Amino acid sequence: MAEGREARTGYLLAALAALFWASSGTAAKYLFINGITAFELVQMRTTLAAGLILGWLAFRDRSLLAVERRDLPYFITLGVGLAVVQFTYLFAISKIQVAAAILIQYQAPLFVALYTLFFLGTKLPPIVFAAMAGSLFGCWLVVGGYNLDLLHMNRVGLLSALASAVTFAWYTVRCEYGMKRYPPWTVVFYGLLFAAVTWNILHPPLSGFLKPSGAAQWGCVLVVGFLGTVLAFICYNEGINRIGATRASITATLEPITAGFIAWLFLGETMELWQVLGAAFVIASITALQLSSRQAEKG
Repeated sequence: MAEGREARTGYLLAALAALFWASSGTAAKYLFINGITAFELVQMRTTLAAGLILGWLAFRDRSLLAVERRDLPYFITLGVGLAVVQFTYLFAISKIQVAAAILIQYQAPLFVALYTLFFLGTKLPPIVFAAMAGSLFGCWLVVGGYNLDLLHMNRVGLLSALASAVTFAWYTVRCEYGMKRYPPWTVVFYGLLFAAVTWNILHPPLSGFLKPSGAAQWGCVLVVGFLGTVLAFICYNEGINRIGATRASITATLEPITAGFIAWLFLGETMELWQVLGAAFVIASITALQLSSRQAEKG
């Protein structure tokens, strides 16, 4: 029973991460429309998130800040990788349609599964591949992939979205590795810390914070930095820790559905029949994945 609750909690946390990322994606698009660049936003996002987590851990449990010196290269490479994940996704949605960027980035579960299969030698049951296929097809329908003319979109934006998918898959796998030695809070903090260091070297230090003006823009920066980064990555890493990289990445494909729900709730946008069908595919795939986990535990 305890293992079953652990798995259910893992799926719930991965789903919450998808919800928070969907919320921050809308806020990021608003900032881009109002003149904030992807370089400025990724610097603010990582710096703000790292600072918030540092303050929280220093106040609540400083032991979570302790790491062994021999593990510093791991955390540095994780942070640089996360810096690339953050930038390539934000840059992609600044150049191409948000739907197209989401569609391409959510090929990440495929890369995660292939990596664990061919490089880690992990045997994945057929239900995992079936759930992956169902969730990816569902994502394609939800974002209106049948209306997207990918071949005629901005090539730099498309390549950036593809790079985001690959690096997000890499980050997912590397987090799972790191959490064999450290708690999720530690892995998230140092990943964001070195991501922030990276973007304060590549872009004039803290210059992004000079750009936003007005309560609306600063509110969106906080949504992106806190909700879409601190809470999202903590939930995602906790999900990976409980259900593994492959299942967590598949569950996170709920993001397009939650983005559509947010658009319906706040913007009055409606979903076409095919998009509703796609949402059903994603939910059914994740449900099947969770049920198969429970059966395996009982067996």
